[in-house]
Amino acid sequence: MDLKKWEVGVPGKEKTIWEGGLFKLEVTFPDGASHPASHSIPPSPLLSTTVLTKYPTKPPKCKFSPPLFHPNVYPSGTVCLSILNEEEGWKPAITIKEILLGIQSLLDEPNPESPAQADAFNLFKKDRQAYEKKVRSIVKENPAP
Repeated sequence: MDLKKWEVGVPGKEKTIWEGGLFKLEVTFPDGASHPASHSIPPSPLLSTTVLTKYPTKPPKCKFSPPLFHPNVYPSGTVCLSILNEEEGWKPAITIKEILLGIQSLLDEPNPESPAQADAFNLFKKDRQAYEKKVRSIVKENPAP
């Protein structure tokens, strides 16, 4: 088990075109031991040093798996969101809950200033009806239980 890599489900928000879907997201925390609290943990056979991470000093990487068709999701599945960018909007006080809620909101409210996927961005900008139809098909392929 790798405690630095989480798999979570991001549900589509109610009353949006994403409602009813559940999308697998991999959250990977950066390696390292820069957080002061990590240095005060005594050695223990139950706690491997591999769980030490640079989070919250550095943001986690968030990636949809499989990659999601969305203007702010790179073809690799990596989420393009300012609060996940160390140089742009990351602050160590941002919680995992805030990250996940931000990603959930981003699904229905793409940021046209930060396109990450040309096909999704172009369809979103030029043919919103076709974009929404595509999203609905993605929701059907990824139903929430």
